[in-house]
Amino acid sequence: MRDSKRLLSIFRNLSETRQQALLEYAEFLAGKEGAEIAAAPPTEPLLIPRPEQENVVKAIQRLMQTYPMLERNRIFHEASAQMTRHLIHGVAAVDVIDELEQIFARQYQQHLDALKDALKQDTQPS
Repeated sequence: MRDSKRLLSIFRNLSETRQQALLEYAEFLAGKEGAEIAAAPPTEPLLIPRPEQENVVKAIQRLMQTYPMLERNRIFHEASAQMTRHLIHGVAAVDVIDELEQIFARQYQQHLDALKDALKQDTQPS
């Protein structure tokens, strides 16, 4: 609260032209912050239902959309291995998709755990 009082005091001591400039700058910063928040991926998985008939490629695309907060490179290896199981080893698409859903859910849990760990480190005294 002290910062807002200080800012108000500074604002009142400025000329009218500089007050207007400060307001414009504050609006610019507020808009920029709003845009950054809007551009950030969701923190929770999106609810995209699994269709009854879905191929493995479409499932991967759906899961990428469901979990936009995950790093694609971290999932790529496991997803590729599942695609290989399906195409080369003949594992049914339904079974591969079930496994892909587990992989994405596990990666999401690891993502949450990493965020919690980072938060703990940020709040611990140095």
